[in-house]
Amino acid sequence: MFADLSTEVAGLRLENPLMLASGILDENGYSMLRVLRSGGASAAVTKSIGGEEERNGYRPPVVHPPLQSGMLNAIGLANPGIEEYGHEIEIARRAGKPIIGSIFAPDEAGFSRLAERMQSFGVSAIELNLSCPHVKGVGSEVGGSDPVLVKRVVQAVKSVSSVPVFAKLSPNVTDLVEIARAASDADGLVLINTVRAMAVDIRARRPVLSNGFGGLSGPSIKPVGGIRCVYEVRKAMDIPIVGGVGGISGFEDVVEYIMVGSDAVQIGTALWRNGPGIFSSILCELEKFMEEEGYRA
Repeated sequence: MFADLSTEVAGLRLENPLMLASGILDENGYSMLRVLRSGGASAAVTKSIGGEEERNGYRPPVVHPPLQSGMLNAIGLANPGIEEYGHEIEIARRAGKPIIGSIFAPDEAGFSRLAERMQSFGVSAIELNLSCPHVKGVGSEVGGSDPVLVKRVVQAVKSVSSVPVFAKLSPNVTDLVEIARAASDADGLVLINTVRAMAVDIRARRPVLSNGFGGLSGPSIKPVGGIRCVYEVRKAMDIPIVGGVGGISGFEDVVEYIMVGSDAVQIGTALWRNGPGIFSSILCELEKFMEEEGYRA
């Protein structure tokens, strides 16, 4: 090991700054366990859970095959419900690393109930999904663009939480700094969610996704969303930021995000091409970079 890459974000101790993002390889406990045990990922964020009952999401097609510029999806926040998912968290916790429970709900009372239940499963932190670009409600970017609603949700969850609470915000809002300030009662912010986008199948003469539009992730959103948003919020606020939820595929991307103000990063779409080994690969290159540039932990 060339350097000690351990870090702390809002009281959450991490062996390195690389985390598994919500929505990728976190459908069940065994997939999260595989990622965490493959070496590299310091924590995993669960898929977003939105209530007691199963949510089916949209009908297929819900994912446009990975493109060079990224991936387009509109899954519709499909999930098995909080009670069914508790077993998956129990399995993932066998890795001995932090599991962060992602939740969404139609109102602050729903967020609070889910946060309490998530904590009962032993999660290390809560991530509030306030920014999905292709659903309706408070958990969507529409609700997440209302500073009053955002503030109410964050305060409600903080009042029942004994673990760190992170608010995941959207790049698709008019004034991200305003929303970030509304969420400032959270222990930290997660920047960003996917960018609203659309593609058309010219042979079928219709959108490639059943919902019409969805969220774009991957390399193309890093400069227009990820890096810019972290930079703007960091200039305006002194609050822990988990950035890099957008376009990380190599150690250079991680360094960029850290340089503009991220305390940790999340990786998702890149796993489609590289598999769980991407975490170890990035860590190795990151350590070499720090050594070559004279950085010390």
